[in-house]
Amino acid sequence: MIANRLKAPVTLAITPLCRFLLRVGVTPNVLTVFGALGTVMAALYFFPNGQFFVGTLVVSLFALSDLFDGTLARLSESGSTKWGALIDSTLDRLTDASICAGILIYFNQEQGNSFTVLMSLIVLITGSLIPYIRARAESLGIDCSVGIAERAERLIVLLVATGLYGLGVSAAIDIGLSLLSVLGVITIAQRLRVVARN
Repeated sequence: MIANRLKAPVTLAITPLCRFLLRVGVTPNVLTVFGALGTVMAALYFFPNGQFFVGTLVVSLFALSDLFDGTLARLSESGSTKWGALIDSTLDRLTDASICAGILIYFNQEQGNSFTVLMSLIVLITGSLIPYIRARAESLGIDCSVGIAERAERLIVLLVATGLYGLGVSAAIDIGLSLLSVLGVITIAQRLRVVARN
């Protein structure tokens, strides 16, 4: 939803920088891997250590690479490739899971908060099922790019929650995870409904 509305203006804004990156030899796949590794390392270092605000800033910085790799691919001579699409999709799952894992580790070990741990697990599971259902549906020839909360929305809610928690808003993490749990279940139901009707 958000991603679709902002795609055109964001692409226009970042195109000059993407052209520069291509000129200096940065490829879409290199940028994808760099951003994913940075996100994973930051999420699994800062969040388990309780450094939620700094962690959110660093994770957000690396996550921005996801805005650039698609535009880089479109501008490059080789264009978008199946290998690049697979790497991008696979690493998206890894980065999303690492953020939830970092939260889960902290609240399980340091806080003993079973509710937050449960919500983290639900978000982790739904976050994996949502893209899986779409991929499986599309392999059956069914367009399934629907849902109230796609990846961009889920990531924004999650990082806002971790950032606010890091600033001392203690309820932010539980509210954010609970919201994502509900949105995730609704999105799964919406996608399953599309497949069932076909």
